[in-house]
Amino acid sequence: MKYDLFLLVLLLPLAGCSAEKKPSAAAWKVLPEAPQPSSTLPAGTAPIDAIDPKLRAVQARDALFQALSSRLMQVVQSEGPAAAIAVCQAEAPGLAHQISQEHQVKIGRTSFKLRNPANQPPDWAAPFLKDKPEKPLFLQGPEGQTGAILPIRLQQQCLMCHGQPDQIPPAVLTVLQSRYPHDQATGFAEDELRGWFWVEVPASTTSQEP
Repeated sequence: MKYDLFLLVLLLPLAGCSAEKKPSAAAWKVLPEAPQPSSTLPAGTAPIDAIDPKLRAVQARDALFQALSSRLMQVVQSEGPAAAIAVCQAEAPGLAHQISQEHQVKIGRTSFKLRNPANQPPDWAAPFLKDKPEKPLFLQGPEGQTGAILPIRLQQQCLMCHGQPDQIPPAVLTVLQSRYPHDQATGFAEDELRGWFWVEVPASTTSQEP
């Protein structure tokens, strides 16, 4: 009995240290509501980590949205919507990685109705998505990070892959069933909440001493 008590006393400080090294999502706090910043910024005005983190998040979101949209529309026009599904599956992760490197952030997409199971939200964002926010959320992390949750609304051209089943061309349904047998991402209407971009901006280091 005394030996068990000794082990308990010995291990408790270790457990505390472990918790400190991995802050929980509960440590993230919603920042005061503010207008979503413009995504425009004159080139060369400041080092990237001196830019307002909300603005960096929106810029990264816009860059990924444009890259994905342009590539998908290019394939739809040249090869048809069924071919675009394969391109999205194969190329979207690479585009997200490219944007994350260019903007020095972490970025991805997620939804309450996933098509790709790999698009689960990060731990810090998951609790804030339970209520399906329809407005941008900006968050402060425990180490000075800034998190952004930016809603995606379904556009008309997306109905061919995400609309009601009777709106989706048969060739597209066949490819979806083949590539995503557990697909949930159909049944949407135009302008309906589809999901979110999430962006994590690291704390700025420009003002820190080397």
